[in-house]
Amino acid sequence: MTSRSRSTSAAFTAGIDVVLVLIFATIGRASHERGLSALGILETAWPFLAAWGIGWLALRAWRAPDAVLRTGVPLWIITVAGGMLLRAVTGAGTALPFIIVATLTLLLLLVGSRLVAALIRSRRAASTR
Repeated sequence: MTSRSRSTSAAFTAGIDVVLVLIFATIGRASHERGLSALGILETAWPFLAAWGIGWLALRAWRAPDAVLRTGVPLWIITVAGGMLLRAVTGAGTALPFIIVATLTLLLLLVGSRLVAALIRSRRAASTR
């Protein structure tokens, strides 16, 4: 992979991750009838987006943005732990059921999306042989 295509892949994957975190916040707000205004969604999402950004930088995720184990799993852990820490520090809720749901949902979204992408790449590679 060339450095240009790697950076395009990194930007694309980062964008997908951000959208997935926003979807997580939207689903959470909708399921609790909290309103779906853009500001409300950002209010719910910002701690997780901030933690995701810190994780992206700390992991140098742009080097292997689609890697499940090198990037996806640690990025998920950082996003959940950092997001919950930021919520706790700012007085937002961190009830155990929310922590469990957020952990599982973000696992599905951040790691699951990379697993699906890996499966698609594997099938494409097999079909070109």
